[in-house]
Formats: sequence, structure tokens, C-alpha cells
Amino acid sequence: MSKSAHPRLANLWDDAKAAAMSEPERLVYRSNLLGSDKRVTNYGGGNTSSKIMEKDPLTGEEVEVLWVKGSGGDVGTIRLDGFATLYMEKLRALKGLYRGLEFEDEMVGYLPHATFNLNPRASSIDTPLHAYVPRPFVDHMHPDAIIAIAASKDSKALTQEIFGDEIGWLPWKRPGFELGLWLEKFCLENPNAKGVVLESHGLFTWGDSPKECYETTIDIINRATAWFEEKTAGKAIFGGKAVDSLPADERRAIAARLMPKIRGLISEDSHKLGHFDDSPAVLEFVNSKDLRPLAALGTSCPDHFLRTKIRPLVIDFDPAKPDVDAVVDKLADDVAAYRADYAAYYERCKRDNSPAIRDPNAVVYLMPGVGMFTFAKNKATARISGEFYVNAINVMRGASTVSEYRGLPEQEAFDIEYWLLEEAKLQRLPKPKSLAGQVALVTGGAGGIGKATAARLLREGACVVLADIDQAALAGAHEELSKVFGADFVRPVNINVTSEDQVLAGFTNTAVEFGGLDILVSNAGLASSAPIEETTLALWNRNMDILSTGYFLVSREAFKLFRAQKIGGNVVFVASKNGLAASPNAAAYCTAKAAEIHLARCLALEGAEAQIRVNVVNPDAVLRGSKIWTGEWKEQRAAAYKMNTDDLEEHYRQRSMLKRSVFPEDIAEAIYFLASDMSAKSTGNIINVDAGNAQAFTR
Repeated sequence: MSKSAHPRLANLWDDAKAAAMSEPERLVYRSNLLGSDKRVTNYGGGNTSSKIMEKDPLTGEEVEVLWVKGSGGDVGTIRLDGFATLYMEKLRALKGLYRGLEFEDEMVGYLPHATFNLNPRASSIDTPLHAYVPRPFVDHMHPDAIIAIAASKDSKALTQEIFGDEIGWLPWKRPGFELGLWLEKFCLENPNAKGVVLESHGLFTWGDSPKECYETTIDIINRATAWFEEKTAGKAIFGGKAVDSLPADERRAIAARLMPKIRGLISEDSHKLGHFDDSPAVLEFVNSKDLRPLAALGTSCPDHFLRTKIRPLVIDFDPAKPDVDAVVDKLADDVAAYRADYAAYYERCKRDNSPAIRDPNAVVYLMPGVGMFTFAKNKATARISGEFYVNAINVMRGASTVSEYRGLPEQEAFDIEYWLLEEAKLQRLPKPKSLAGQVALVTGGAGGIGKATAARLLREGACVVLADIDQAALAGAHEELSKVFGADFVRPVNINVTSEDQVLAGFTNTAVEFGGLDILVSNAGLASSAPIEETTLALWNRNMDILSTGYFLVSREAFKLFRAQKIGGNVVFVASKNGLAASPNAAAYCTAKAAEIHLARCLALEGAEAQIRVNVVNPDAVLRGSKIWTGEWKEQRAAAYKMNTDDLEEHYRQRSMLKRSVFPEDIAEAIYFLASDMSAKSTGNIINVDAGNAQAFTR
């Protein structure tokens, strides 16, 4: 389905591995193999099942049990606990309770009554589709090559041309009990068929063994892919090219400028996170002559549609005359027009019992010469929405080249988007974490305080950009935090805060990776100790460069992003007790820290009218995990107090009023407080986290 021929899907089935597994384990194995390639199905899309003989825990008798992917799972990563298990005898009995299409949704309420072995995994709406296919092993996938057939005007004829009687065809029907009965009827009337194409939806295949089922799925997709490659060779794709792409660096620069603007316009009710895609498939589509007419048709497969909304927003832009200022000036009108169009769609299609209108903003934004922006409530969903729209592009590419592409009819699309069962699922979602949808940049992110702060913000749902000058430490911190919180939530960026160019590049990367910024934690630091007569100009300037100029540079760029978004912002400076209380043999350090604190006060004044809050945390004597205590600073401070380095931590503990040590996690807690809505009415403030030091009292 791409511009050039892809290698065929490989048959990854390993007989030796499969032979050592139980039947449920072979279901997991088959599912993971299928989900490992996005050409087979997209994230969270499709489902698999096996009908397995099990011992009934109540009667001890052998009974037939349907193992089927549970609601909300992903076949590529699913494990045993991701499958629902149901008595086939009870599922068959449900057919006697079915009152017809008008009452189809009520059948979902009966599924829990068929649960086998008290399995808590909720059944999906596709359960009847698997249950009533009279074969023991069933795959339902969403391959681009098959959906391109399914979404074509001549879908039925194309299916017959490519597969003959081996694969059947069924007209569009929303997933549910009725479609399950349709599949059963088809199978009984076509006992030699190996599967069926569902119009505007996807592919069902089956077999008498897990291996046969898997290999049929792979074979059918490969045959469709080969057919499309033959039929599309030499043909103009999407009506041919209308514009050329800008160079990659220019595309990223435009994305960095536009994404915060879009984010601000669509984040009034809840903050959104962005994702940028300028892959070849996206650029081929956005640069084409048929971009607007095809985009207006929307997507076809229900899974695509639920992730990408009724249609994308296409941004007017001519890359041959790249007037980005004009795009920025028009964005608010474009977003408002999309909202009005969406509201009109809702009014045209709503039913008496439809849920209230949801977020009317676009998810997908297409820009000729540049690429695609997608926005959602979290980064993973924004990325996955982009992946789904790439699937939709591939579908449109194939369908429009060999036939005529057809999106879902508007009313059908609405009925899926505002399905009462889907609404019930949304209502069951857990309450968002306190920093969900927010983006934080932490300088000095690989050090003790920086890494502890990143972890604290990540636990509350924020996405975090780790910025540090130490590339090795940065790589280690990124790997550690990504393993715990997920790769979507963490990005590393190498920044020397004294370099204006590196700071600018770091904020550009932040805007492209996440769409904007909400929280700046300015924490990069160093420590130095020397009597004033031994303080060199180089040492003085180094303190000022990092602790004063560096804080100015990152704050300036954060303010630019905050003002572009117009949704407020938070800056937290990690200063020091030494910014308020003098210390012997540390004039350069103390003076630079005092400058930090006063800079924060100035910025609090400037930012207040835009709801940009600026506050300070003053740590003291955070030895454990802190990079500045691993070098000469520790020896210098010990010398200043005339003691051994091993005694320094106890010295600081005893010096404090509370006689307690201060750890990076303590500083992180104060930073989280100032960055969160718990301190929504505080700006220009200082929190000392020093276990008590009278010299540092702010009043």
C-alpha cells in the first residue's frame, strides 16, 4: 500500500514453540504475532479468539469455552489476563433472548452472565462475532490492504476478483449481535470459505487449528497487497502531486511554531498533547491534488474513525510561498470554523437519547508541504491517532486508485461516535491525574533533584522533557524513567543552558514532541567554593553563566511558548538557601543564587496577567543523589567547615533546626506543589526545603 513495494508479511509461526504451549498460550502467541506488524492491524484494533475445552470449576465436566480478546486490549501486547472467557453453551442460549436489531445493545448486558471461571475481564462488543462463527479459531484484523478493498465503491466485486469464493463479503453493519448472526449464516451457507471481508470495516478469517487460522490471515493480506501493487503500478496517486515538501528542518521549525498555537486554541477545557508526523506516506497525501476532497470524506473503518473524528482540519498553506505568519493569523478562524462544522454535524445526526456533544475540536491537522499534527488528551493517544490516520491514508490510497474511496456515511459515523455503549465505556474511565495533559521541561534533569522531580511529575500524569548537558547521565535517566512510566511520556534533550542556540533547539524539540509546554523546572546547576581572593574571573563567570544567564535563557523561551498558547504556565526555580543566607568561601555561588531568586520575582510580575506563575524552591544540603556533591564541591565545603567529607551530611543534619536530612524527593515534592493547581493562587513565593535554617527565613 506504500509508494514502493513492501516485503510480504513473513510467516512467523514456530511449530516448536507452539507445541510446548497450552491452547490459551497459543492464543496469546498467535495474537502477539499478528499484532507485531502494523500492516496486519493497528494498535488496539482487531481481536482474536479460540474455542477451547476446559474443566468446569463447578461440575468438573469438560465444557466449551470462548477465549476472546477483552474490551480495550491490544493483540500485539496482550497476555492471558487480557482475554475474556465465556461458556459457549450460554452464548448460544443468548440467541433465544435476542429481540431484534432495535434491541441489539441490550445483549451486551447479558454477556457477563456467560462468564467462565469468574474472569473479571470485560467482554468486548465483538464477542458475538467470534462466538457464532462455527470454527474453533478466529482472527479479526484491520489490514490497510483489506480495508482499502472494503472501503471501495466496488468492494464486493473486488473481493470476488481477488479471492474468488475463498473469501466472502458482507455489507456494512455496525459490530454487535446482529453482525454475529450474519457471520454465522455466512459460514453455514459457505462451508468452504476461509474468511469474509466486512464492508468499510476489515477482515475475518478462521481455521481448524491456531496455525491454520494465523497462516490464512497472513496469506490473505499478502495476496491483497500484491494485487494492489500490480493494479496501482504507474498510476497517479491521489490525483498526482500538487506541491513539494519543504526541507525536513523547515518542516520541524514550522511544526514548532504552529503546534503551541493550535494547542492553546483547543485546550480551553482540558490540556491536549500533540504529535507530529512528516513520514513519506503523510507527505504524499498532504501534497496531493486530492487532499481536500478525500480528507472531507472521513475515514471508513470504525476503529480509524473513533480515533480521528469525523474528518481532519486541512490548513491552507502553499509551501512554494511559505507565509507562516498568515497561517498563524488564520488559525483561530480555522479552529472556530471546524468547531461550528462539528456542531452542525452533531445537530444533524443526534438522536433523542444521544449523549451531549463532546469536544468539537479536530484531532487531525493536515498541512501541505509540512505534514500532520494530531492532538489528544495524552501523548500515547495523540501518537496512536496519527498512526490510525496513516492507516486511513493507506486505505484511501488503494481505494481511490483502483476504484472510488467511500468513507462511512455520516449518520453511521455519528452512531458509532455517540454509541451509548461507547459513552458508558468513557464514563468508566478513571479520573485523570492532576497533571494529565501537561508538559514539563526539567533542566539538570539527569541529576538527583532533576530526576526525582521528573519522576514526581510523571507520577501525576505529566509528560517530561529531560534536559541536561551530561549526555551519558541523560541517556541513563531517560532509559530508567521510560521503563517505569512509558516511552511516550519522556523525551531527552541535550542542553547546555549557557548556550542560546542549544536552549532554542531544546524548546523547539519540546514543542514538536509534545505540542507545547506548561511547566518549566529550572534546576541546572553547579557548585563552587573559594575564598574571595582566590575566586577567579572564570569561576565567577561560570557561576553567573549557569545559575543566572542559564535561568534567564530557559525562562525567556518558556514565556514565549506560554504566551503563544495563552493557557497560562508555571515556572519553578530550584535556587538555594544560599540565595538568602550568606555562606563562607562561596561568594560567586551565593551571588548567582540570589540573582536567580530576584529574577523569579521579576518574572512573577511580568507573567501574572497571562496566568504564568513563577515560584522558587530553596533546597539546602541535598547530598544524596546530587551530582554537584560528587566532585570538588564536597571536599571544598568539608574544608570550609574543617571536617572530613564523610562527616558532612551529619554536620548539615545537625545544623538544621529540625535535625533532619534533606533528600532529592523532598525537593521534588515542593516543586510538584508549586507546579500543580494546589498552589494555583501563589506566585512570586519561596519554599525553603532545608529542614529549618533561621538565616534563610524569607521574613
